Amino acid sequence: MILGVTGSIAAYKAADLTSQLVKEGCEVHVVMTRDAAEFITPLTLQTLSRQPVTSGLYDEKQSWHPGHIQLADRADLLVIAPATANILAKLAHGLADDALSALALACQAPVLVAPAMNGKMWQHPATVANVRTLRERGVDFVGPEEGLLACGYEGLGRLWPVAGIVERIREHLSRRPRS
Repeated sequence: MILGVTGSIAAYKAADLTSQLVKEGCEVHVVMTRDAAEFITPLTLQTLSRQPVTSGLYDEKQSWHPGHIQLADRADLLVIAPATANILAKLAHGLADDALSALALACQAPVLVAPAMNGKMWQHPATVANVRTLRERGVDFVGPEEGLLACGYEGLGRLWPVAGIVERIREHLSRRPRS
């Protein structure tokens, strides 16, 4: 599976999510945005996943094959946690200007998104429309939950608890066809 990590303060929870998934026997390939690296280092996620981390379209120099396309072709599930308003807009509008959004556009696997953002951003009409578009395309959402946000506001926008995200991932993976 692929774990996409975007630039939210909740990105630190991607370490726990990665660790739990690996302990359950999942092969986790992390793709992170440049903004995510402001909150958590690729080295942390590489160590926990035991896989190289993709953080840019142009850091794939091991082969002539575009690495993000290879990952998209092999994926059985794409999870984006945390997912910012920015990545939701990119996904809804088919933008592909970084490794994660390009991979998502090429990926044919089911997609699970765990949003995390300021409550005003979550409830903004543009984000509401983007979420509606993504749901109509079959994207599954887990969260967000209500609570104290990193910005100091109380409201809807917190990343769903890691255990709940892991449970939803289990549900998705249990539905995949056996080979």
